[in-house]
Amino acid sequence: MKEGKQVNSNSEKRIIGRRELVSLPELDIHEIEAKIDTGAYTSAIHCSNIHEETRSDGTMVIALDLLDPSHPQYNHKKLRFTEYELREIKSSFGEVQERYIIRTKIKFFDETIEAEFSLSDRSDMKYPVLIGRKLLKGRFIVDVSRKNLAHKLKIKQNKK
Repeated sequence: MKEGKQVNSNSEKRIIGRRELVSLPELDIHEIEAKIDTGAYTSAIHCSNIHEETRSDGTMVIALDLLDPSHPQYNHKKLRFTEYELREIKSSFGEVQERYIIRTKIKFFDETIEAEFSLSDRSDMKYPVLIGRKLLKGRFIVDVSRKNLAHKLKIKQNKK
């Protein structure tokens, strides 16, 4: 294979950087900084006050605050999900934790993808959104020397 030439299986994959600005349209979050983490299997979103509630009709829901009051994009909206799972997830410290998992849409470039996200308190982490291998696989190639490629492309397209 010649240097610089891509293998066919990679030709349809988009190159992303180590950090990207992403949107979570169903959660009303736009252009939030996400860390691309090929070491993590599952993607995660920073939430606070995560707990189960029982509705008046007996339905169980997961209730949470997306982000927390210290984050600039915190919108004070309490979110509730009727569709969720409780799963064991290995933390970055190697500890197994039970976490709630939801499905929502995430937007990279002009592509909207439905993906699973674990809900966790990431207040001690620099980035409120983490994108793991499960979402990346088959779609993206990560260039760790670059960042915010989706945002830069959007700016370039808007200048045309």
